[in-house]
Amino acid sequence: MKKKIFYTEYAYAIGLILLALSTSLMVLADFGVSMVVAPAYILHLKVSQYLPFFSFGMAEYTFQAILLIFMILILKRAKLSYLFSFVTAVIYGFLLDGITLLVAYLPSEGFIARVILYVVGMLICSFSIALLFRTYISPEVYEMFVKEVSAKLGMEISKFKTIYDCVSCLISIIMSFAFFGLFVFKGVQLGTVICALVNGSIIGAFSKILDKNFEFKDKFGLAKYF
Repeated sequence: MKKKIFYTEYAYAIGLILLALSTSLMVLADFGVSMVVAPAYILHLKVSQYLPFFSFGMAEYTFQAILLIFMILILKRAKLSYLFSFVTAVIYGFLLDGITLLVAYLPSEGFIARVILYVVGMLICSFSIALLFRTYISPEVYEMFVKEVSAKLGMEISKFKTIYDCVSCLISIIMSFAFFGLFVFKGVQLGTVICALVNGSIIGAFSKILDKNFEFKDKFGLAKYF
């Protein structure tokens, strides 16, 4: 079967929008957010107590700026593409704040409705990340960190992703205890743990489906700038 063309620029735009949508759905479900965004979400909950304007989106690109510095220290190098990954984080932050306002109108009362919101959000999250891994445009710092560090370590990206998710989950729990008290779980619940364990595998499955059915090509030839 001949593969269909999927332009990487479209993969970037669609992936970023879907990623913001998935996060908004999981926040609404209230089973705990994705372990990747949990540290930023907890930071938002804490800082917004004193600075009400400090939105979830703002917390996202603030936390990703810290992660970017950490990645540069690990790799011992800096690239222009790393700066673009922060630009992506800022765009994502604005998308997240906007989509969160829209998603708030979805029905979320009752256990079944919340489960559906969370499962759909988690699947969309995995699919969006699989898309972002297939574009030359710098993804968010989260994805850039996984992509670059896994390559440096010579580890399969889906396996490193699972390790990264579990570490992020642990950091989130520590932050929740530190900010809100011992054994107080803010943003980190059963759904967060489940997502940490399965997200890497789901991304791997979506990646295989995408590679089997699509050939990813650059439409505008701007890869050299990234």
